[in-house]
Amino acid sequence: MPAPESARAAVLYGPGDLRIEDRALRPLGPDDVLVTVDAVGVCGSDMHYFAQGRNGQNVLRQPTVLGHEAAGVITAKGSAVPLAVGTRVAVEPAVGCGTCPTCRSGRYNLCPVGTCFGSPPTDGTFAEHIVAAGRAVHPLPDAIPLEAGALIEPLAVAVWAVQRAGVEFGDRVLVTGAGPIGVLVMQVARAAGATEVIVTDVNDARLAQALALGASAVINTAGQAPDLTGIDRLLECSAHPAALWQGLRTLRPAGRAIVVGQAPPSVDGLPLAHLQRWEIELSTAFRSAHAFPTAIALAAEGRVDLAGVLTGRFPLDLAADALRAPGADPAHLKVVVRPGDAPA
Repeated sequence: MPAPESARAAVLYGPGDLRIEDRALRPLGPDDVLVTVDAVGVCGSDMHYFAQGRNGQNVLRQPTVLGHEAAGVITAKGSAVPLAVGTRVAVEPAVGCGTCPTCRSGRYNLCPVGTCFGSPPTDGTFAEHIVAAGRAVHPLPDAIPLEAGALIEPLAVAVWAVQRAGVEFGDRVLVTGAGPIGVLVMQVARAAGATEVIVTDVNDARLAQALALGASAVINTAGQAPDLTGIDRLLECSAHPAALWQGLRTLRPAGRAIVVGQAPPSVDGLPLAHLQRWEIELSTAFRSAHAFPTAIALAAEGRVDLAGVLTGRFPLDLAADALRAPGADPAHLKVVVRPGDAPA
């Protein structure tokens, strides 16, 4: 059966203007696969594009399909792809050009000319079908349902962040922000050997979910800084500068902080003298590189609970509701769009 030339998709035309329409698919090349999409996670970046027409420095300039956290089934493939039709896969949204010095060094997440599903102007995965590079799909074991497979991408982001932080056995870790990435980072840090992982937020419902998913302790920091010292590693997942500045003060001498949440273009208040005095390392994490296999293994072995992070499901026709849901109900962690589901 020939591959379809188009697919129904959720296309963003401007802030709040999401339309369900047929969208052309690029032709299937020898190194490509056609994936029939089962589920797509809603990310904070999707919510920013939907609400504001931009995410950080990237601006919507033409109608674009949103979504980049996808799982589905290969239903057609190019001649050079070794995976079989029928293989269940998680889709890695950004793999770089593969030829520049950055990609050749292994840091394809930083490719200067690479594209990413759902990052305008590149169409994303809120669609019934997508065409992806064969090297960008990762087989899912039977232990991972396809719906949970849509969370492998944010789990890979968490794996990369924890690796960048250098979390080791016995570490005390502080995670600021109890959103989807924060609770996944918390679980990965525990799997990496941290003996104590404390999560902070200003939302009691999300803190309760973090505690249920394995946090050692949770702290509501509304109006106050966390009263902590001797933290080995800080992973900032809230995207609020104040949380980072407060978290830096909890680190032991020679501790390390990693910014994971979407940072604003610039911030004031960096305690540079404090960092210098105690040789505290401040670094960042962007997307992930080579982290999908580890993420899949952690989920398959039950060392990370993906089902506990999933809090809502929406058909493609209600994708706009899915994009509004986490803001309307802060108890939501991760919601998914199911392109194959009919509206209720």
